[in-house]
Amino acid sequence: MKKQILLTYPAIFTFEDNQYWVEFIDLKGCFSDGDTLSEAMENAKEAMGLFLEDLEEYPESTTDIKSIKLKENQVVSFVTINLNEHKKKYENKSVKKTLSIPAWLNTIAERENINFSQLLQKTLIETLNIDKIKK
Repeated sequence: MKKQILLTYPAIFTFEDNQYWVEFIDLKGCFSDGDTLSEAMENAKEAMGLFLEDLEEYPESTTDIKSIKLKENQVVSFVTINLNEHKKKYENKSVKKTLSIPAWLNTIAERENINFSQLLQKTLIETLNIDKIKK
């Protein structure tokens, strides 16, 4: 069984313009937001996971939150993510691809009700000799 990777980092939650903005102290360039504090926390977990998922070494986490200077509309909270669960959740996520085909081919394919995404997936799996789709 794979060792669980639990990571915890402090984040500053700023309430401004009826919305929460989230900034991670130790993850430079990792931001998120939400309409409610709960939504901001969930979005922060997702942003943190996306930020960390491809790193081989993780930044050290600030634990002395008393030294963090806050404004009146800010609070600090620790955000924890199970990176294994995050990767599992998003590894099969669809991504949008833009491609070009001749107009005449598009017309015929649409007339025949071709599902472009399904056809592209099937062709890629066959071309790459992939036995089965990861689930």
